[in-house]
Amino acid sequence: MKEFFSVMGGYLGRYKKYIVGALSMNVLSAFLNVFSFMSIMPILQILFQVDTQVYEYMEWGSAGLKDVAINNIYYASQQMIAQYGEATTMLLLGVVLSVLTFFKTGCYFGGSAFLMPMRTGIVRDIRNDIYRKILRLPLSYFSEEKKGDILTRVSTDVNEIDASITSSIDSLIKNPILIVVYLGTLVYISWQLTLFTLLVVPVLALAIGRIGKSLKASSLLQQTKLSDSISQIEETLGGLRIIKAFIAEQKMQQRFEKVNNEYRSIANRVAIRQSAAHPVSEFLGTVMIVIVLWFGGFLIFSGQSTFDASTFIFYLVILYTTLQPLKDLSKAGYAVQKGLASMERVNKILDAENPIKEVAQPLEAKALNHSIELRGVDFAYTDERNVLSHIDLTIEKGMTIALVGQSGSGKSTLVDLIPRYHDVTGGSICIDGTDIRQLSIRSLRGLIGNVNQEAILFNDTIFNNIAFGVEGATKEQVIEAARIANAHDFIMESEQGYDTNVGDRGCRLSGGQRQRISIARAILKNPPILILDEATSALDTESERLVQDALERLMKTRTTIAIAHRLSTIRHADEICVLHEGRIVERGTHDDLIAQNGYYKRLNDMQQL
Repeated sequence: MKEFFSVMGGYLGRYKKYIVGALSMNVLSAFLNVFSFMSIMPILQILFQVDTQVYEYMEWGSAGLKDVAINNIYYASQQMIAQYGEATTMLLLGVVLSVLTFFKTGCYFGGSAFLMPMRTGIVRDIRNDIYRKILRLPLSYFSEEKKGDILTRVSTDVNEIDASITSSIDSLIKNPILIVVYLGTLVYISWQLTLFTLLVVPVLALAIGRIGKSLKASSLLQQTKLSDSISQIEETLGGLRIIKAFIAEQKMQQRFEKVNNEYRSIANRVAIRQSAAHPVSEFLGTVMIVIVLWFGGFLIFSGQSTFDASTFIFYLVILYTTLQPLKDLSKAGYAVQKGLASMERVNKILDAENPIKEVAQPLEAKALNHSIELRGVDFAYTDERNVLSHIDLTIEKGMTIALVGQSGSGKSTLVDLIPRYHDVTGGSICIDGTDIRQLSIRSLRGLIGNVNQEAILFNDTIFNNIAFGVEGATKEQVIEAARIANAHDFIMESEQGYDTNVGDRGCRLSGGQRQRISIARAILKNPPILILDEATSALDTESERLVQDALERLMKTRTTIAIAHRLSTIRHADEICVLHEGRIVERGTHDDLIAQNGYYKRLNDMQQL
């Protein structure tokens, strides 16, 4: 339980009023349950005629509460029998039992109803927290984690938490109250018999504890294997074209079936252990009842008992009733252990450290007034080696800077440092002389527009994709941005114009159309700094011409950093920087670099060839 409260305490604390309401209802339900059982005792006395004693009314406080209560109940029963007869008295006592049961079940329902908003709220809060954390984690986190594993934690693991932990909260609140009230009643009836009974309980707890202890580790392994299978499905959907092209369907099927069989094997183990909870607790509970029945009978027959046969029957009824909350509590214990394994996996996302942190009082970046400066910038993804080393670069306002070089030379990493997708490990990046680590992340990224090699669109309308991230954009502004991006004509030719859905990741559009919509999105944002990451490299000649034309319009009044493999697209850049193994090895205009007869000249000659 300590682990349960340490993991779930933060979420439970948000719903204190519901917990208080549930506790109140369950306490009432427990006491009403005991009183309803007490009304059975006079019925048993009448039915079996085991008590011929004549009772007199006792003043409350004249003796022990227990003795006075029992005496007066029997006295009232005898008076009713004398006045109405035995059959009518049994009917009246039955009505009392029914009324008490009505209120007891009403309180029981009230306790569960109080907890339902908390249960659904906790699941909602966990999902919200995970999604919020995913949005704030750096890109480097997702390059190290499998996408399928993250999806499993958000979906299956949260569902498991709902099915295992939140569904057990009702049991964890209600059953301890019932056990305490019933146990108090048992002690009140006979503390000697109750003490003897409690000697048997540790055996029950030990047996259940051993099964539950191993359940968490198995559940953790089960969820990991499920993540592997979902990761493979996600990977298969993304690479289906290659799988079919290389006739690898059989290979992929065998790979999936291997993981799926491993998952099934572990799931069997977990299910068998979880299903053992009921039979184990049922058997041990029955053994406990038999032992108590023998010991209580021995005390009565030997004349050493402080209670009569009817009281002993009432004791056994309460004891047997105590077994059910004990069983439910043991089931909840199993479920919680299973759910904690899923919560542990979810916490790997929630507790993941975000190295991109803002200072306590960040400055607001309003505009780019002078320049962007990279001063002795070093960067490494790990501690092994630098991806970028000693980068010194000044980009004046309004300039177009191009970055070229072989794949892996560090071009994309360099531009990712400016919006702080990663933080430099050495040196600094400044905007108008202010280190970007002193700026608020929101205002910094508000200055920057991106057009990437892969146009990232969302499963939404064309209008919403262009207006993405721009609050209150009007239809006229969106249309104007689309015109500048050479996108308006093909948009108007589509089924519903700007209200046409682009499909998953823009699959209903061609590559050139997707790219022009992403350019329109950047135009509408109207950022002072523009980052182009190989924006035309994946396009055919006609689409490239249209996109390049749109890009030139976009770049006119902006400070631009362009990554390019096709050197023809950056011939007119103010400065071209050639990167090789994380360093700037050449810089200058196109003509200057051709004259230097170095890396850039070789790249240019190979492309012309």
